[in-house]
Amino acid sequence: MKQSIIGTGLSGLVGSRIVELLTPEYNFENLSLETGVNILNIKDLEERFSASKADWVFHLAAKTDVDGSELDKEQGINGDAWKINVGGTQNIVSACQKYHKKLLYVSTDFVFDGLEDRYYLEEDQPHPLSWYAVTKYEGEKLVLDSKIPYLICRIAFPYRAVNVNKKDLVHLIIDKLQKKESITVVSDQYITPTFIDDIALAIKLLLLKNQTGIYHLVGSEKITPLNMALKIAKTFKLNQNLISNTTLVKYYQNRAPRPFHAVLKNAKIKNLGYAMKGFSEGLEVIKKQLANC
Repeated sequence: MKQSIIGTGLSGLVGSRIVELLTPEYNFENLSLETGVNILNIKDLEERFSASKADWVFHLAAKTDVDGSELDKEQGINGDAWKINVGGTQNIVSACQKYHKKLLYVSTDFVFDGLEDRYYLEEDQPHPLSWYAVTKYEGEKLVLDSKIPYLICRIAFPYRAVNVNKKDLVHLIIDKLQKKESITVVSDQYITPTFIDDIALAIKLLLLKNQTGIYHLVGSEKITPLNMALKIAKTFKLNQNLISNTTLVKYYQNRAPRPFHAVLKNAKIKNLGYAMKGFSEGLEVIKKQLANC
């Protein structure tokens, strides 16, 4: 008999692929406004939690718009970013405590400021720059303090073959170049873009091995957005001459601050038995997957 998992954000870019790849082993119940659940309403959550035999709750729902969240900063705890990313997480944590469920919380590389030219480890102290990152880190702290079994999985710039609801960075670049539109990308920032299939399968391994704690589920290749764009153009035979570059400071002028070098180390999940793909390898896989669609 398949185990059950309750989840939020399971219809999104990352969550929907987790459901696709893990459905052979698990039954998923999506808690969303579409299914009659508002995570800001603790009663909604408790009704579903009390009726479910699921051991694990996957919490992916969040306000992920970095610049939009920055506009909420003036409102503080009354803004949507705080209400959803902190208040919603508090409700999830409380329901997990009451009904004795384990919690998997999906977080972000942006909890680090990226000011140091090094790899950030799971045990390093976060220092978020943007309001979005602040709210995600506050969510992490709620999970850490919850005294329930938990997994905190930090991801970065997720991408997949077939997008749902919104386009990931890879597909935004592909679409622009296919339309023969010029693009400007950052040349002095380093990131670790992550193949979403790897996130899903790494989570599957974490559950199988009954792991808890913090894990960096990110790609194995640190790369600049400029080199990302050039590799995308080469892989999909698109015009590299349409790509120009600028600095992080110029690109994000008057927008939410981004970390220069939020490069996460994924050795912990690799040592457990799952090797996250580098960006070049991930691109080749999605190229094959797209060809088979």
